[in-house]
Amino acid sequence: MAAGIIIHISVGTERRTEYFSEERLSLGTSEENDIQIHSNSLEPSETWFELELSEGDYRIVNLNKSLKLTYNNNQPVRRYIAIQDGDKISVDLTDIVFSFFTLASKSALITTHRDTHVAQFIEEAALESAISPKRDDAKAFLREFVRELSREISWATKLIVLVLAISFISGILYLGFAFNKELQQARQQTEQQNEVVRKLEEKLNQTSDQIGNIKQSNQQVIDIFSLAPRLRSDYGNGICLIVGVYDLVSKTNGKTLRYPDPQAAVQPDPYEPMPSPQEDQVPEQVPQMGLTTEGSGTPIEYDFIGTGFHVGGGYIITNRHVLQPWGEDELVKQMMSNSNGRARIKRLVIYFPNIPQPFTLRVRQTGGREDLAVASIDAASLSPDIPVLPLDSGLDAAAVGKTVVSMGYPNGPDRLLAMVDDAEAKSINARFGGSRQALITFLAQNRKIVPLTTQGSITDLDQRRIVHDAKTAEGGSGAPLFGQTGKVIGVNFGVFTNSNAANMAVPIRFAVELLRQAGWKSPEELQAAAQKQTTATNPNTNSNTAVADKK
Repeated sequence: MAAGIIIHISVGTERRTEYFSEERLSLGTSEENDIQIHSNSLEPSETWFELELSEGDYRIVNLNKSLKLTYNNNQPVRRYIAIQDGDKISVDLTDIVFSFFTLASKSALITTHRDTHVAQFIEEAALESAISPKRDDAKAFLREFVRELSREISWATKLIVLVLAISFISGILYLGFAFNKELQQARQQTEQQNEVVRKLEEKLNQTSDQIGNIKQSNQQVIDIFSLAPRLRSDYGNGICLIVGVYDLVSKTNGKTLRYPDPQAAVQPDPYEPMPSPQEDQVPEQVPQMGLTTEGSGTPIEYDFIGTGFHVGGGYIITNRHVLQPWGEDELVKQMMSNSNGRARIKRLVIYFPNIPQPFTLRVRQTGGREDLAVASIDAASLSPDIPVLPLDSGLDAAAVGKTVVSMGYPNGPDRLLAMVDDAEAKSINARFGGSRQALITFLAQNRKIVPLTTQGSITDLDQRRIVHDAKTAEGGSGAPLFGQTGKVIGVNFGVFTNSNAANMAVPIRFAVELLRQAGWKSPEELQAAAQKQTTATNPNTNSNTAVADKK
């Protein structure tokens, strides 16, 4: 049976131990409690819990539920818990701890039979500490105990203890010195090894950088060699052959201009190269043809070819002189001037590789200073096999020495026939040699419209021209010029026949300005507009997506 209880209270740095023998105790901040805690952070005049002696044990009764108490550090306090020896109750969010120690009466079943012998100096120290007026009895007892102990020990013993202590301290110091020396040597060796490792890491990094540079150079070489085949595979089907026919009509009545004498009027071939005039020769003047809108003379009619490429939405980029060839032909210009005539396009179509049917082409915009033109076809009739060529209008897209690829239809149907067997070419020439229109139609129906791909480098450039040596020829005007990034950086417009390294192209940024004027939008802009329209049509789409992302 418990004869009482000892409660040790800890509040911050203050400690207090009290003994109680009452059967009922109260603890809290109220003055009526047996143990009152003074704290500014807790409610005053409040009883936290009470202890009641029941069946030989102190038990917790009348627990204040508004205050959170912890039993033995991790359990909540409950009513009727029996307090055991060494139990602790803590007040959460404070440094208040109650420790309990129970007292029990001497056991009636166990008896100890031995004589107790206490050393004389211990007894004297205990007596002196007992009569000491100081409240700290433990300290007083310890002080008197040490004093009496020192009196009882002989000088010889003290000397031996001193020698042993000095020897022990000397041994500790020696071991410490030896350990420190070994530690310094080990540290020096570690630093030396770290320096060796650092130098090896530097060499390894240098080697890795060299390997990376070699790998990058090899990859660039591989990319350069594979650039033309890759571009041909990706974008060859988006490069079209432009075929057109124009005639001359009177500005007065719009009737077709004709030669007056069908026997004398021999139509010149616009594709036959004209001999260059010598410096000491005077240019031959074109005689008056006496063109008329009456009679049954041969109409003045010319066909023309060129190259263009698709940039999305049915828009085609080419040269101005491809769609308006009469502006570059001095003979035709003189004929129009003498007869008050003008040129009129009778037929303008384009052919894409692997598509037998032609597409009707409509002129949208022509450039002023730059030799560029924008035309379009019906976007609804476009095949999904016709790719959109990407454009790179950045100022750093072209640089001298960079690789370029040109893709077009130089020499027109003659180059296309050169790609087939000789026997087949002779047969085709025999059937359609007299009509280039019929010949091109036959080649398209037999899927022999294939662009020529050539690769070279940029040899010179300025703000408005790109000069390169990717071979091309007449008929290749309007062909796209690809850069190393795989995007179009220019539009071919001219060839210097006396130099293989003097093929001219207009930077693509000028074509982009012309496209904007014609109403073209880039694929990125079209995609953004489609997304915006989808969002406006289905306003819940974004919110559902946002919820899914949060989850």
